[in-house]
This record gives sequence, C-alpha cells and structure tokens, in this order.
Amino acid sequence: MKNINTKNWIIGTVLFISAITIIIYLWKVPQTSELPDGFAAGNSRIEATAVDIATKNGGQISEIIVAEGEWVKTKQLLAKMDTEELEADLHAAEANLHRTRESKRYAKAIVIQRKSELTLAQKEFKRSQQMAEDGHISKELLDQRQTRMKTSEAALQAASVQVAEAGASIEAAEAQIRKIKVKLKDNRLVAPRDGRVLYRLAEPGEILGMGGKVLTIVDLSDVYMTLFLPTHQASQVNIGADARIVLDAMPDVAIPAKVSFIAARSQFTPRAVETRTEREKLMFRIKVKINPEILKRYAERVKTGVPGMAYVQLDPNAPWPDDLPPLLNLAETPE
Repeated sequence: MKNINTKNWIIGTVLFISAITIIIYLWKVPQTSELPDGFAAGNSRIEATAVDIATKNGGQISEIIVAEGEWVKTKQLLAKMDTEELEADLHAAEANLHRTRESKRYAKAIVIQRKSELTLAQKEFKRSQQMAEDGHISKELLDQRQTRMKTSEAALQAASVQVAEAGASIEAAEAQIRKIKVKLKDNRLVAPRDGRVLYRLAEPGEILGMGGKVLTIVDLSDVYMTLFLPTHQASQVNIGADARIVLDAMPDVAIPAKVSFIAARSQFTPRAVETRTEREKLMFRIKVKINPEILKRYAERVKTGVPGMAYVQLDPNAPWPDDLPPLLNLAETPE
C-alpha cells in the first residue's frame, strides 16, 4: 500500500512540474496571432546585394587602400596591382609608335622623290618619241627612256606601298598602346557602386590569378528579405505589393517594404527553413525589398543577417492587422 502511495506521489509531482513548465513557457514565449485573410508571412534574414572586387588580369597586389567595414563610393580606388611590367611594355610600344611614324614620314618623302623622277622620265620619253619620229635619235635610245619611265612608275608604286605599310604599322602600334593602357586601368580596382567593405580577401604582396578576389562590397541600398510562400498565397502576390518587416532586434517597429521579385517556378524550401515537413513542400521564392529612403537615412545601422518576419499584403484592400507593430516613422531623426 505504501509503495502505491509513493508511486502516485511521484507521478503527481512530475505532472505538477510539467504543468508549471508549460505555463512558464507560454507566459515567456509570445504567441503569434494568426494572420487574417489577405496577408502572408514568413521568417527570414536581412540580406543585401554583395559584389566581389576581383582582378581582371593575374598579377601581384601592390596596395589595398580600404579596410573591412569602410564605406566606399562609386569609382573610388580600392586596390592597386603591380604594373611595373606593363609600364615597361607601354614605353616600348610608345617608342615603336614613334619609329613607325618616322618611317611613314620617310616613305612619304620617297614618294615625292619618285613622283619627280617619274615626271622627268615621262617628259624625256615624250620628247624622245618626237625626236625618233624626226629621225634625230635611234630606236634603241627611245626604248631606254621608255624603260626608265616604266621603272620610275614601279618605284613610285613601291614607295606608295611603303607609305600604306607604315600607316598600318602606326595603327597597330596605337592599338597596342591602347591595349596596354586598358590593362593598366584594369589594374586599378575601383568600386562599381556605393557600399561597405564586407570582406578583405587578400593582402598586398599576394599573387592572384585572373579573376582572383580581393574584396567583397555589400550594397546597403539594396537590402531585402527572401521568404517562401505556398502556391495558393504566391499566386495572390503582385510585384510592388506592400510589405512590412519586423526584425527580432527591433520588435517594436515595422519597416516599410515592397515585393520586388516573385519566382517564376516553384522549388523545395531550403534546408534552413522551418521543419523537414515544411522543406518538403513546393514553395515560391519571394523578395521583399526595404524602402530605399529608409536605407539611406539609417545606412550606418543597417546590418545583414538579422532575423525577423516579413509580412506581405495579398489583398491591396485588406487593412493591416492592428496587432502588428507601428510603421517606422520616416519623419523622425535617426538616433
């Protein structure tokens, strides 16, 4: 009898502790109310467009000017590659251009000389023809002067060809110089857009191959959340639809956003999203982009990877639920 009472006491104690634990959990963990019709929601993390700054040509890094976390502007110089060999090639190409230009000047002078010789040979042959008809010179002398005229014509033609060849050499030398200058420009790595340096992937002195990554920049003017909605909800979403984002780090305000992308085909939800059952469902990927004005005003406070919830308005006439946090006030000055 005593054993039965002891057993009942243990069971009762376990049930009591379990009940208390459940009550505490329900009290501490806020419960998300079910959304009304006309809305959809999904959990995700803040993301931003990232751009890799990489070498177009292989070589050694000479200098990296920016550090991780630093803000950069479009066209700002970020890093330099060693250009000593390219600069030597440029000097050689410029010298070759100068030589080919002088060659063209010389060829043009030869053309002028050959034209004068041809003019003289033509006049002599014409006079010799008349004198031969009058019987004052022999046929042999007339043939010699005719040969001299034809030789002058051939010499002029050859000189003209040399001028054309010199012109082509000049064009090739100029093209070579332009090519080297393009490579020199490519060895100055500049920012393709405004942003913040997220990663510094290499250091001065390292030798990288073609396409070697030096820096990664994150564009904080293009910040969004990616969520996955089932077919019956995704079919109701339109590009430009109103959305709101509530971050775990700022649970008291809702950040205005718009739907900027809807996938054209369904996919299995990524492994990191929800439970295995949810992952096995076919979903549509949706991008919700934060208002650019907010990003501009709060640029220093924007962080990627912050978790939160994204709410999408499926029905443009449906009023937003009252239990969502109020919208972030753009009129307020950021602290």
